[in-house]
This record gives sequence, structure tokens and C-alpha cells, in this order.
Amino acid sequence: MIRIFNRWIDRYFADEEAVLVAVLIIASLVVVLTMGVVLAPMISAVIIAFLMQGMVVKLKSWGLRHIFAVSIAFLVLAGSLVIGLIYILPALWKQLINLFTEAPRMLKEGQQLLLLLPQKYPTLITESQVRDLISGLRADLGELGQSILSFSLAQLPIIIAILIYLVLVPILVFFFLKDGQQMVDWLTSFLPHKRPVMRQIWREMNQQIANYVRGKVIEIVIVAGVSSVAFSLLDLNYALLLGISVGFSVLVPYIGAAMVTLPVALIGFFQWGWSSDLMYVMIVYAIIQALDGNVLVPLLFSEAVKMHPVAIILSVLVFGGLWGFWGVFFAIPLATLCKAILTAWPTRTDAEVEAGQKAVQA
Repeated sequence: MIRIFNRWIDRYFADEEAVLVAVLIIASLVVVLTMGVVLAPMISAVIIAFLMQGMVVKLKSWGLRHIFAVSIAFLVLAGSLVIGLIYILPALWKQLINLFTEAPRMLKEGQQLLLLLPQKYPTLITESQVRDLISGLRADLGELGQSILSFSLAQLPIIIAILIYLVLVPILVFFFLKDGQQMVDWLTSFLPHKRPVMRQIWREMNQQIANYVRGKVIEIVIVAGVSSVAFSLLDLNYALLLGISVGFSVLVPYIGAAMVTLPVALIGFFQWGWSSDLMYVMIVYAIIQALDGNVLVPLLFSEAVKMHPVAIILSVLVFGGLWGFWGVFFAIPLATLCKAILTAWPTRTDAEVEAGQKAVQA
């Protein structure tokens, strides 16, 4: 057993840089898992700065100085935050409260429809099962609605945390954009000058992750905006809420689109019933999903690494379970990073392992 373990060590950890990469990976995981809450504003700022770096590079390619390009990118970020806080967030909050206020009426109509099932399919479902299901849904909706409606100064720590994020994160983003290269140079100065494995991993990942993350943000904005406008033109209730939900559903490939279809269909059904209006909404929604999958995604992610659907779903489950929303958002880049590390990892052949062991014994 010890001999097998030693051969495995000789195969994968004989290179000094491989050991250093493993130590850095373990240290990064420990820091994120133990101090993720404390470092959350800085991590968020790094992510946002990474997203906006493309705008800075584009502005500099047009001849602007670095400080002016950073200032324009920062103003775009600040303007987006102001628009979101003044216009989008209040409208979204109002629609959310209206939805939970109207939920009892929807539940009552749904109860009447569900109670028809035991009459049509008595061998498959009983009336007691339907009533138990309705009671459970009513209790869950009541608790959720009450928690939203009772939001007050009792949640003062949450409000303070949000204010800290709104002030601190933009400031950090500005300095990361302005002095990011100097910070990277300072950090890499502590690493060995000859680091071919790290350079290969960085070359393989830098452009791909940048394209993926920026493309995903653009996809969310476009899909959410188009869905909200389309639902509003069709006079669907809670158009903004449903449109944003459709936009964020693209974070979870395959599963997200399937999950968000149900609330869109239910809202349309409770508003119009079985009518042509519901059919129009579902047709428009299907067209949006088709254009997203067949036009927008290939256009934004033409250089993305192809991964098997099972690997994508597994990465979403694993990283989402570890880091929540950001884990889901970065699931595919993190999976691609793991793939790049495994590909670039220096290994020795059986002959090299045997030669090394004989040299040690000699």
C-alpha cells in the first residue's frame, strides 16, 4: 500500500511547481470557506472589476488614457446602481408584494381546479391528498408573504450591510480597475520566476473566463430586458418580476429555463385562464428561449469551452452548494479552471517514476 502511494506521489507531485500549485489551491479554498463572509465586499469588488475590465481595455484602445478609461467605466457602474436603486428595485419590490397579496386568490382558484382531479382520476389521486397539498402550500405562502410584508427596522443589520456594500464595493472597484496590474505584479513577485505550469493555466483560463463571465452578464441583461418588455406589451401581470426571473434563469443551464416556465405559465393562467392571451405569452416566451439558445449564446460564447451537460449540471450543484449564488454564477468557469489545472498538471510516466526510484535507492 505504501509503495502504491509513493508511486502516486512520484507521478503527480515530483515537480516542485505542482506542489506549489496544490498549496495555493488549498490555501485559497481555506480562505474562502473560513473568511468568505468577511471578505465578501472585496470578493464582490474583484468580480465586478473583472467584469468591467473589458470596457476599460476597449476605451484604452480608442486612445484614452488609463485614468480616463477607468473613470468612465466607474461612472457607468455608478449610473447603473443609481438607476437600479431609483427605478428598478422599487418597481420590483412593489410587484413582489402585490404577488404575495394576491396569492390567496390564486390559491383558491387553484384549489377549485385541483379538487376536480379526484373526480376525473379517482384511482390516481384522492381528495384528502389534494387538501393536504393545498394546506401545505397555503402555509408556506403565508409564512413567506408575512416575512416580506413585515420587513422593517428589525432587519437593521441587513440594511447596514447593504449600505456598506453600496459604498465600499464601488470604491474598491475603482481602485482595482486603476491599480489592478500593480497589485497582480506585487502578488506574483512572491512566486518563483520560472512557473510554466501556472503560466499555462493562466493563459488558458484568462481569456475564456473573461469572455464567459462578461458574456453571461450581457446575456442576463438582454434576456431580462427583452422578457420584461415583451411581457409588459402583452399586459402580463408582474412583467418586471417575471422578466428578471427569466433573465437569471440562464445562470443554471438546462434547469433554469425549465423551472422559470412554471411561474410564467401560472401567472398567465390565473390572469386569463385557458385563453388565446395565455397562448400568446407562452409562444413569445418560447421564442425568447429559442433565440437565447440558438442565437445569443453562440454569439456571446463562440470561444467557450465545450463541456458535457452532465459536467455542467454537476459543477452547478457542487459550487452552488459551496458558495450559493456566486457558486452558481461561476460554476462553468470554475469547472473549466479545474479542467485546465488537470490538463496542465505536470506528470511523470511509469518509466520516469521507475528511474527516479532507482536513483533514490542508489
